Amino acid sequence: MLFDMTDRESALRMSVPVGIGLFPLGIALGILVVQSGLNPLWALGFTAFIYAGSLEFVAVGLVAAMTPLPYIALTALLVNFRHVFYALSFPLDRVDGRIARFYSVFALTDEAYAMSVTADRRVLTGRVMVWTQLCLHGYWVTGAVVGAIAGQWIPAHLVGLEFGLTALFVVLTIDAIKAQRGWAVPTAAVACGLVARMVSPDHMLPIAMGAFVILLAARYASTNRKELVHA
Repeated sequence: MLFDMTDRESALRMSVPVGIGLFPLGIALGILVVQSGLNPLWALGFTAFIYAGSLEFVAVGLVAAMTPLPYIALTALLVNFRHVFYALSFPLDRVDGRIARFYSVFALTDEAYAMSVTADRRVLTGRVMVWTQLCLHGYWVTGAVVGAIAGQWIPAHLVGLEFGLTALFVVLTIDAIKAQRGWAVPTAAVACGLVARMVSPDHMLPIAMGAFVILLAARYASTNRKELVHA
């Protein structure tokens, strides 16, 4: 058997806190799909095959407006370009098997990445990692289907529902900070965000991430140089 019960139980325990945030967001996406005039089956298609969080919300409007495919592809590249940085430290080498690796790459969402870098390395085996991603994907798909079905009864602008993603990432950020040694990296991340906000609010994310990567590279080079000097 590819995965044993212990793997699935560990993945379920790890994914439930994140799933509490993903499920209502999936409902919001399902509601948006229906209220945009699309067939409810689009909610299943978006979550099952695109599975890219914020891109799916953007894609709903693009599809409803019958936007040309090249423009949709360019939008997808710009919105999800941050995943290039995720791939630099995502522990894909722990996952065995082509199918499992392919799915793990496909299901590399913000939440899955955050969990992969903050979880206990002794618990987060390749099998647990894939099962965790399957659980997160399941919460998202189920929420969207529920939202699409109940979309005609749930108000489109339900107060507080849109804050679910922000709250989720606040929790993940706190866990990431706790997993770090010292405050240098979190402080640098906050500084990059604030500077990028002041420089160009409309392009805050790419500027902040680019600056943060440069700082991390400089810090890594400095650390290696010190180790070579003391060696």
